Amino acid sequence: MISYCRSHALQTAPWGLIPSWAKDMSGSAGMVNARSETASTKPAFRDPMKFRRCLVPADGFYEWVRTAKAKQPYCFEVNDGEPFAFAGIWDRWKDPSGQWIKSCSILTTTPNSVTSAVHDRMPVILDRDNYDLWLDPGFTDVDAACELLEPYEARLMRCYPVSTRINHAANDDPECGKPIQLDAPPQGQLFA
Repeated sequence: MISYCRSHALQTAPWGLIPSWAKDMSGSAGMVNARSETASTKPAFRDPMKFRRCLVPADGFYEWVRTAKAKQPYCFEVNDGEPFAFAGIWDRWKDPSGQWIKSCSILTTTPNSVTSAVHDRMPVILDRDNYDLWLDPGFTDVDAACELLEPYEARLMRCYPVSTRINHAANDDPECGKPIQLDAPPQGQLFA
């Protein structure tokens, strides 16, 4: 995971927040995402929401629909695949050897009309005009920060099915993200 933190420096951080007060790293797998509606009140996310916000750059994200045969992946992009940034939070934790580990989570929100056909949540895609404010160390008004965490405008997004090859980590090539035609769209979905 790569993120822009408050210093506007590009840094890497594993995905799955480890709170500074955690006894060990075991809970980080369950903290890859944080619900924007409650992050400011949850002990693991409260301080990062106020003091340690970051941007997580991306050019798309994937969600899956379970079908009778398999889990069908869909790619979501802004416009025609332009780069964007997810709203993120980060924290640092000292491991038993004394090493500091920085980790992060992506904030999620209610879906827009493009993503709701596939999933009941979506990552928060910040408007470019809000990047500097989100990263501003003097911006500690959590209520005001939470107001930035809205579903992204659906008219600026697109979605398309991709190959199930992406379901296997061993497949890491451009073919995984190319649009495909489905023989029969999933039942009850927007794509039907």
